[in-house]
Amino acid sequence: MTESSFTDQELLSYLDESLSTDLMSQLEAALRNSDRLRVRLAELARQRDEGVHSVGEIWRRNRLSCPTRSQLGGYLLETLSPEFQSYIEFHLEQTGCRFCNANLEDLKAGLSNLSADSQRRREKYFQSSAGYLSSKQDED
Repeated sequence: MTESSFTDQELLSYLDESLSTDLMSQLEAALRNSDRLRVRLAELARQRDEGVHSVGEIWRRNRLSCPTRSQLGGYLLETLSPEFQSYIEFHLEQTGCRFCNANLEDLKAGLSNLSADSQRRREKYFQSSAGYLSSKQDED
């Protein structure tokens, strides 16, 4: 990608480390090869530090479009309305939100750990019940 193909929003998102990994890699490669792009990025960072914020910048920086962790859990369990399920899917896949994708991966890991613990607990109960039942049959 060329230096002019990056928007100010993408450059500001780069500073916040909230771009998708693919776009982040492309931008870093472009920054290595373009003095003009580095100057543009530095100017945007300076403006932000001076307090020049747009509504869009505030929206992105505070991640106001990101679903909550509870909503991401509902997405995983497919308990949300179809419209909201679609929105979260769009947010994760199309915008590539790194924060929400990391949260989702954490929830998936917790869910798989919970499933493994539940399975071990069931096996333990079954083994103790089977032992109890077999000793009852031996008494008869």
